[in-house]
Formats: sequence, C-alpha cells, structure tokens
Amino acid sequence: MQEAFLQYLWRLKKFDCQALQTTSKETLSILDFGEYNTNAGPDFLNGKIRVGDTIWAGHIELHTKSSEWFKHQHQHDTAYDNVVLHVVYEEDEAVKNKDGSTIPCLELRQRIPKHSYQNYLKLLHTEDWVSCAKSIEAVPVFTKNLWLDRLVAERLEQKSKPILHYLKAHKMDWERTALQFISRGFGLKINTEAFGILADKIEIQTIAKHRSNPFQLEALLFGQAGLLEKDFKEAQPIRLQKEYRFLQKKHQLQAAAPSIWKFMRLRPASFPTIRIAQLASFLAQTPHLFSSILDIQNFRDACDFYQKIEVSDYWKNHYIFDKIAKPSPKKLGKNFIQLQVINVIVPLVFLYGKWKNELKLQEKALDLLESLPAEKNKVISNWKALGMKADSAYQSQALLQLKKHYCDRKKCLDCSIGCAILR
Repeated sequence: MQEAFLQYLWRLKKFDCQALQTTSKETLSILDFGEYNTNAGPDFLNGKIRVGDTIWAGHIELHTKSSEWFKHQHQHDTAYDNVVLHVVYEEDEAVKNKDGSTIPCLELRQRIPKHSYQNYLKLLHTEDWVSCAKSIEAVPVFTKNLWLDRLVAERLEQKSKPILHYLKAHKMDWERTALQFISRGFGLKINTEAFGILADKIEIQTIAKHRSNPFQLEALLFGQAGLLEKDFKEAQPIRLQKEYRFLQKKHQLQAAAPSIWKFMRLRPASFPTIRIAQLASFLAQTPHLFSSILDIQNFRDACDFYQKIEVSDYWKNHYIFDKIAKPSPKKLGKNFIQLQVINVIVPLVFLYGKWKNELKLQEKALDLLESLPAEKNKVISNWKALGMKADSAYQSQALLQLKKHYCDRKKCLDCSIGCAILR
C-alpha cells in the first residue's frame, strides 16, 4: 500500500465511511476532511472530527503504517503538534502528542475496496507512453476538457512565477520586467540566460536615449553582450566597436563575458549575433514596451508586433562578424513568434491581470492562447493518437502540462483523468 493512494482515498472519500471507530474503539465522525496540502507539513490542513462527544479541529496526517510517524521524525516537528487524527492503512504503534496523550487513529485496512488498489497498480506499472493509454478513451469528454482548462491555468501560474520573482526584485517595474523577458525570449532555450544577463546590463533610460539611432543601439547591445572585444577585419564591426567604446565611457558600462553565448547546435539563423541584431531593431521600434504588449489582442497583432523587425544591412549577408554569407532577410518566423506569445506575452498579461485583480486581462491571456495554432511536436502527436487532439495552443499547452507534470511523474491520483479511470 502506498501513502499517495491513501491520500487519494481520503481526498475523494473513496473508502467505507460508515460506523467509523478509532483503533481504541471510540466512535469517530469526520466533520471536515481538511484541505489537501501539497507543501511541507501534515497531509490535510484544518480538518474537524468528533471523537466520542468531543469535537477537535486541526490537521490530519496519513501513513501506510503508524510507525512512519517516528520514521519521518514528526515527533520533533512543531508543524505536526496540531494533528488531531492519524489515518493509516495499518496501526503497528500508538502515536502520542508531546503532552503524552494518544493521537486518535483511524485504520483503513478493512475499509478499502480490493479492486481499487489493484487498478491503481495497473496504472502505475504500465509501460505504455502514458499510464492511461488503454483507458483514456472511456473517460467522458466533459471530464477531460474540464481538467485541461485547469491545467492551462496551472501552467500559466508556473510560467508567471519567475516573472513575479523578477518584478519583486525590481520594485514592481513592469517596463524593466518586460525588457528582461522579451529579451530572454530571443534566446529561446539555449541562450535564455545569456539574453537575461544582457537585458540587465542595459538600463531602460539608456535604451530610450539611443532609440532614435539604430546604429548606436546595435553598438550598445553587441558591446554589452561582450561581443565587440576582439580585433575585427571588416569596417562595420570596427565602427560598432568604436561607437560602443564611446558609449561605454559615457554611460560607465560594464560588458558581459563573451563566454555566456552559445553557438553550438544552433542553426545560423538562431545564432545569438542574429538574435541580438533583431532585438536591437525591435527595441528601436518599440518605445513603450509593456503597453505595446498589453495592446496585443490576437496572433495577428503579435505577428505585427514582432515582424516589424528589420536587421541592419550588415546582417543581411552575415551570421557572425567578419564572415560573409549568402544574403537572407533574417525575418522572425511564425513559429518563433508563436513561442514568444506562449512563453512571454501570455504569462506577462496573465500576471498583470492577477496583480491588477482584473479578470478581463486574465481572460485575454487565455484568449491569446486560443488564437494561436496548436504546437507541433512529438508529445502533441502522441496525444492525438490517443484521441486527445489539440486545436489551439490553449489545448496543446494543457496537454504538455499533463504529460510533463502528471504522466511522466506517475501522478495519476492527482489527475482528474486518472481518478475517473480508477472510479
């Protein structure tokens, strides 16, 4: 028997709740099963029980065997001082409070339907792509859709956390935060952190002073990226280097280390040099970054927001400094823009809506996801083969969340689809 399964039974009241008694034969009534706690501490908080004629309010802790209370060192943890009920599969040792009184114990060994645990073990030990692959088709569409709605919100909460952390560290400066996360978006996975470092190396006010001069802005970004610290052969990088040294002295700037940038395993169009040139063009044409983000209503607006980028002539036939390449326009593609909307624009709008307590802004973030086409990858293709088709990024994001945070971790008991199958 696994503790996670006991928590599932308690959470959904899936055991025989009739004529309950403690292991000391006292009449027991569960007045409130408590709130499921996913953080440290007792499993269920703020429960309420009646033992005999006495009502107790407090926390409820679950274990497979009661002796696990001592194995987990709960007797030394003040978070467990207010536990009023110990729920176990089997009581093998009495547990007492610090005052010496025995904590009431409910044993579930004879109250669990035998088939339910066997069904759970089958789900847990299958080698299918997801545990419910052979059963998911039988789950009602309404149940699946309701769960996907919740997963989208959960995913947005997760994506918003690093943004909120940055905001708090920078006195709730939304413009600076927008610059940080827009910049990080240009790095995609491989150079995300490097672009974050670059954004922190440039003040909003400094960008504003040089926005009207795209050449200066490009020199500023490449210089602060640490990519102008070598001897060049071509005229353009030499000019950029000279301009940056002037700006560096003027603004007392400190460049990043060039070693933060990764070029390996990237297509030339995604080289950090190209992305920095694109970011410079983007910032030159976007004077009010955060308010521009809030103006985006749909995918077409997002494309207009990003596709105005036009790199300088030098980068039209270069991917790196001092090496001529076949001319190409270096425009941002729709797949890139879609990733920016999903990973940057939507979480920023969603978080701002929460911070302002404006439900319309939160709904707008979800509507933006609905306006995007579904992502195309192996995970989404596998879900489609199981009958879980994604028609928009709203649904594909939910399915990615389901796979990564539930299926891969075998958290079937925390998943509405898994619980429906077990029922």
